[in-house]
Amino acid sequence: MLEVDQTGLRISVLASGSTGNITYIESDKVKLLVDCGFSGKKAVELLQQIDRRPEDLNAILVTHEHSDHIKGVGIMARKYELDVYANQNTWNAMESKLGKLKLDQKHHFDLDHTMTIGDIDVSSFGVSHDAVDPQFYTFQKNDKRFVMLTDTGYVSDKMREYVKNADAYLFESNHDLSMLRMGRYPWSLKQRIIGDKGHLSNEDGALALAEIVGDRTKRVYLGHLSKENNVKEIAYSTVEEILMQKDTGVNHTYRLYDTDPIEAAPLFHL
Repeated sequence: MLEVDQTGLRISVLASGSTGNITYIESDKVKLLVDCGFSGKKAVELLQQIDRRPEDLNAILVTHEHSDHIKGVGIMARKYELDVYANQNTWNAMESKLGKLKLDQKHHFDLDHTMTIGDIDVSSFGVSHDAVDPQFYTFQKNDKRFVMLTDTGYVSDKMREYVKNADAYLFESNHDLSMLRMGRYPWSLKQRIIGDKGHLSNEDGALALAEIVGDRTKRVYLGHLSKENNVKEIAYSTVEEILMQKDTGVNHTYRLYDTDPIEAAPLFHL
């Protein structure tokens, strides 16, 4: 029987999209979820798809209070006695939506801070989104780093420098601009999506990635695709074309991967 390398991170984007988001990250000492925008039943099903048990989880880290990120946080935390981490403003905005949690389950994770959970160094950074105080996370163990960056209207210079040259990314590719403009959404919602506190288009995500990926990068997962205004094939081809034009090494030094709104991506190792 082959030995499994227990020294690094193992990660699965369990589901990502406008209808729900949840990511699984583990080391040999800790098992984490980032967000849980699904029912508890669906979250357990997604974990089963990668042969993992909810009883083995330790904590949930929350990025912001929108329902596609917190729908199942309360039920999962209560049923499996999980710690929940979020910044103070996010706690204020979401606490009534989660239901009753024990005091010792609630933890504050301030913006622009680093915390060691188990044997993983987790750092938070701010994004530009229409939530009260949204933050995303980087995860580092030994010399390997995984970055999550979705739900932002733009990528600032500060964000770019903070997340540059990681080993793997979950990166927003929310909408195709033509589909959004021609779609059925009301103009006010379209303005919200394309605004500075909305979501990254395929093009804008690709242009940001071109300045962020580096010689360490091996995987980029395209995430948070809109159910109404994007499809995997368009997102992938648009991002790939721009990254090829920018000569970033796509398909050579690193690869692009799809995510799915209801199916788990295979567990990968960093």
